[in-house]
Order: sequence, then C-alpha cells, then structure tokens
Amino acid sequence: MAEAPVIALLQVIFEKLSNEALKKYVRSHGIHSELNELEITVSHIQALLNDASHKEITDESVGLWLNSLQHLAYDIDDVLDDVATEAIHHELAQEDSGVIIGKARKLIPSCCTNFSLSHRLHEKLDSITTRLQHLEKQKADLGLIVKDEKQKDLNRGNETSLLESDVVGREVEKEKLLNKLLCDDLSKENFSVLPIVGMGGVGKTTLARLLFNDTQVKDHFELKVWVCVSDDFDIFKISNTIFQSMTRENKKFEDLNQLQVALTEKLKDKRFLLVLDDVWTESYDNWENLVRPFHLGAPGSKIIMTTRKEKLLKKLGFDHLDHLESLSGKDALSLFALHALGVNNFDSHPTLKPKGEGIVEKCGRLALALKAIGRLLRTRTDEEKWDDILNSKMWDSKNVGNLCEDWKVIVPALRLSYHDLSADLKRLFAYCSLFPKDYLFKMEDLVLLWMAEGFLNHSNTSKSQERLGRECFEELLSRSFFQPAPNKESRFVMHDLMNDLATYVAGEYFLRFDMHMDMEEKALAKYRHMSFLPFPERYVVYQKLEAFKKARSLRTFLIVSPMDESWNQFYLSRKILIDLLPGMPLLRVLSLRWCYISEVPDFIGSLKHLRYLNLSHTEIKELPEAVGNLYNLQTLIVFCCEKLTKLPNSFSKLKKLRHFDMRGTSISKKLPLGIGELKSLHTLTNIIIGRNNGFAITELKGLKNIQGKFPLRGCIKCKAPCKHEKQTYL
Repeated sequence: MAEAPVIALLQVIFEKLSNEALKKYVRSHGIHSELNELEITVSHIQALLNDASHKEITDESVGLWLNSLQHLAYDIDDVLDDVATEAIHHELAQEDSGVIIGKARKLIPSCCTNFSLSHRLHEKLDSITTRLQHLEKQKADLGLIVKDEKQKDLNRGNETSLLESDVVGREVEKEKLLNKLLCDDLSKENFSVLPIVGMGGVGKTTLARLLFNDTQVKDHFELKVWVCVSDDFDIFKISNTIFQSMTRENKKFEDLNQLQVALTEKLKDKRFLLVLDDVWTESYDNWENLVRPFHLGAPGSKIIMTTRKEKLLKKLGFDHLDHLESLSGKDALSLFALHALGVNNFDSHPTLKPKGEGIVEKCGRLALALKAIGRLLRTRTDEEKWDDILNSKMWDSKNVGNLCEDWKVIVPALRLSYHDLSADLKRLFAYCSLFPKDYLFKMEDLVLLWMAEGFLNHSNTSKSQERLGRECFEELLSRSFFQPAPNKESRFVMHDLMNDLATYVAGEYFLRFDMHMDMEEKALAKYRHMSFLPFPERYVVYQKLEAFKKARSLRTFLIVSPMDESWNQFYLSRKILIDLLPGMPLLRVLSLRWCYISEVPDFIGSLKHLRYLNLSHTEIKELPEAVGNLYNLQTLIVFCCEKLTKLPNSFSKLKKLRHFDMRGTSISKKLPLGIGELKSLHTLTNIIIGRNNGFAITELKGLKNIQGKFPLRGCIKCKAPCKHEKQTYL
C-alpha cells in the first residue's frame, strides 16, 4: 500500500518546486536548472501513480518500484527543506541590520557556512535526478501508463436484502430501531431518515436486514425497496433501481428528469420504506437531488441509511449519532462458534472455548472478522490448529511482513475503509502506527506532530495547519479509525485492529521500537520515523540504541510514554544524547519527554530541520543559545520542567515558532526581550507582566495569532509586588 504516502509526498514536493519565492532564491544561487529538471521528472512520475496504485496489489515488482520512489521522495523533500532553511537564514541575516555578518554567522552550524549552497547541493541534486529518471524509465517494463480514471471495486454493491441464516444477537438494537421505524413522526416532511452508523464489519447491513424483513415492517409499509449504494453515488442508477424494484418494469428513461417524474407517480401518497445500504457520499446536494421524489410519499415513510460516515447525517440535522457497537462477548462467541464449529456454542468442545474467547477478543468482536476466522477453522477441532491461530504472528503488529495475505481474509472491511481515505488521510493514519496498542492520545498533541512532519502543508487552502489538522482528526474519528477513550475526557485511542492496520499500511518507513527488540544496523537505514517505548524499564543504556547510529535518515525520534500520572522519569544514557542523536541531522520531531536529563547539548542547534521539540518532565535548567538556530521550529514544549528558569537570548530568532508551552516552569518570570517579534505564535502559556523580567504588555500587541486563553499575571495597579496583584486571562 505504498502508493498513498508517495502520492501525498510528491504533491508536497511539486508544490515546493512550484513556489516562486523558492525559485527566486535558487536562481540567485545557480541551482535553478537542476530544480527545473527535477520538477519536470516529478510531474512525469506523478502521472503514473494512479495506475501503479492498482497494480501494486497483484504485482510485487510495482510495489518495490513504489517503495523505491517513496524513499527517493523523502530524499528530495529533505534537499528542498535544506534549501528553504538556507533561504530563511539568508532573510534573517538581512533583517539583522547593524549586525556584522561574521558575527551573525557564528550562530549557525558550520556545515551551513563552509561551502556555498550550489557547491553543497549540486552533486546531491544530480544523483537524485539520475535516480528519478531511472525509475521513470522502468515504466515500460512494469506496464505503467497514465491513467486518470479511478478503478472501482467490483465486489462492492453485492449486498442484498435477503436475511442471513446465521444472525446472532442484535435483539436490543433491533427493538430500539423497530420502535422508531413503526412510529409516526411529527415531522414536516413525509419521510424521515433512520441512520445506522458504525465502523466497517460491525454488522450495520445485518441489522438493516433484520428490520427490513421483520413481519411488522412488512405489514406497516406499502412499498419496500433495498438499494446497495456503495461508493459510487450515481443518482440516476439509484433512482432507476428504486423504480424497477417497485414496479418490476424494465422501462428505459432518457434522463434523470423523466425517471424521477415516473418515480414520483409511483410513490405518491404511499407509505414506503427505503434502505440505502453502504452510503459513502458526503454531498448534501447529491442527497437533495436523490430524495426529491420522496417528498410526495405518505406521512410516516422511512429511509434506513447504513454508513460509516457522519458528515452527511450531520448536514441533515443529526447532531448526536449512536454508533453501532461491536457484538457483546457472549454473542460474538456464539457467532464465532457457529462459523467454526457449525453450532452456536462450545458444549461439544469445551477445551476449545478458552481459545475461542481469545480469538474473539483479538478480532475486536467484529462480526465480519469473526466470520472470516471462523471459516478458516471450519470443522477443524484439533487444539493445535486453534493454538496456531490464537498465537499467530499476524496478531503481532511488529511482524507486518507476514500480514499481507492474511489481512485480506481477516479484516477486508477495515482495508476497504482505509482505501476510501484520501492520500493525505492515509498518511496521517499510518503515522499513528508509532503509538503502541491502547495508547491514549490527545487530538491537539497529534495535530502538532502531523504539522511538524509537514503533513498539513497545503497551498490550496486558506485554513491554518492547526485547523486543517483538527478537521482531518475529526474525519478519522467519524470513520472509527479513532475512538474516544472510555472514561477519559478529551483523550482517544485506536482499536487494536485499527492499530494493526496502521502498522501494516505504514510499511517499511515506520518503526515502533521497544526494549525487547534487537535491530540490525543495516535494517535501520531505511526507516524515516521511529518511536521508542522505554517502559517498563527505568534505565536505557547506549548499547540498546547503538544500532541507530546507522539511522541517519530518521525524521522522527519520538519517546512514547504512558499519559499517566503514575509514570515517572526514566534514565537515558548521556552517550545517547552526545553520540547518537547528533548523527540524525534530518530530524523534524524530537521528543525526550520524561527523560531524566539535566542539560540540552549544544548540538541541538545543528538540527536545522527540527519542527517539534518536546522536553517536558525533564530536569533541564536552561536552554542553550544554539536553540536560536532552529529556524524551522514550530512547537517547543517545556511543560513541567520545574528547574528551567530562563530562556536563551537567541530565543527571539525562532520566527516560525507557533506553540510554546512553558506551564509548570519559572521562565515566565524572565522572558527575554523580543518575544513580541515571534508573530507566528498561536499558543503562549502563563506569562508575567512587569517586575524585573523586562516583559511589557506592549510586547503582546504584535501577537495577532494567539488563540484561546492564557494566564496573564502581574501587578496591574503598581510596579512593586503588592496586594493588588491579579491574574487576568486573555
């Protein structure tokens, strides 16, 4: 499934190459011809990706080609980011009027000043262009062509109204919906919509069938029609299916108008029940055009809509939607037994019951997955086979290489949901493979990580990256890729199967490393994003991570610790900070959260690509002056660094800083001059006005992007500390 991140990343690269400001800068440094050639080749490659995305499923060589392209795309993006960073430095140097250029250059890493930009990048750009052209030339051997039309899944649209013979459970849900179906609404419309919302494979269609075939329902409605809509919301096709189902006529219509006029005549003054199964559209206009003939039906008419998406329903006025949950443990076990043993219990095979219970939970009690695994075990009653399934490596997300064929059998519905996502959303979801199972996370935290990785950079929207990130998060949440954490306000979690899916689609670019894993240096060279799970250990020695000295292409070094008050600091070998991390020059995300470290090494200033730095819950006392070299830094978190008392004087150079969380520190008493010049700031926490820190309230006037509220403390009525001191929120 390599096509999604490639498409998204190449689009970002193409936008960067088309940027006029970047073009102007590279022309002045003599590398514009190389970038022009690169832009042309990238556009040729982009045109092949639609075809490649379909062929990689059955052609392993196409998948390998896409993987090579993905790695090359990362390299291209790194070079372009290098150029953009150099441009920022050049701009800042020009702004520092009155400062000797030689002195200004002492504040940047030596690697940026030893050679001119063209000298440093010429050889690298030539190599990249050659590799890209080589991939383009392989298109003939792979049979890749320019293809605009999106292929449809020929298996979609095959669900019918006929009731299955193996339905288990859903009595409570059916009774609740049946009451709504048979009651007469006090609605201004003659028909009302009854939604059944839930993740793929949970049993939405099965529940709709139970309602559609109920005896009371048959007697209540004059007309009953079932249409499987699928992802192709073709209004003419859907309307024609409804008409033919009602009339049993094979009448031909020249256009939609004729068809809907005829449909209106058939529905007029009749109480009807229409099931629209598997609706994927989110267009309100499409919906309005479809339902025009339904307004003349008799009052009390109903439309049952099964869907994984909430957006259209919210546009129709459904503010609160009840999602169909997985089967209960008892019903799930019965359904599994029915498909595995041919009976709905384990009375004849009591020794298999504990194993069955384990498999049921690993399937997330999803009906579709239970049926698939049950069929794998059909009539097999030997305990060894059941143990093989229960303990299979396919459940272990670290062994993603073994999942490919098994995944198609186990959770096709989840893969279908994934394939319906845009390339951007696929990339955002795959990034969540860095989180361990059952990990609780906040939307705000995840959005900042997405932003730092460059996933939210879109030139075709006026929305802020933060807003776009929140909308993407809500979209994934509405499709059940995320779910609210039980009893944890504002926190979220991924279902285990969704976590496995994320790990599978993330491929060879993401690594979730824990203390029980051993890695070969050679294997680490390919990874671009890495999370590290230190718990339950309290001491992390250099030898455990020594192999990562070969991981020079890493963009992400994310320490993942439980979002839990009971978690304490762990000790990170100083050698890791001094010898290992400096060898990762492409880092964009660095989190040392909960590490027991007392200082931040000066090398931090050489990480010129860095966008996100999280030092929360550490023992640091100060930040080095080299932090001012992080021209790209967007997020700096020093939350609960209780010993941190001051910021470096170079702090005001962080022109791209958007979020600065200093809660739980004392630095708000000694903010350096120039904070007001950081005009990109969206978040600034807990500052103190006046006294001896030199921070005046007038510094805030230029911070027009500040959002939400933060404590503004200081003496309002007099300059000296006194009883009049107040706390104000902005």
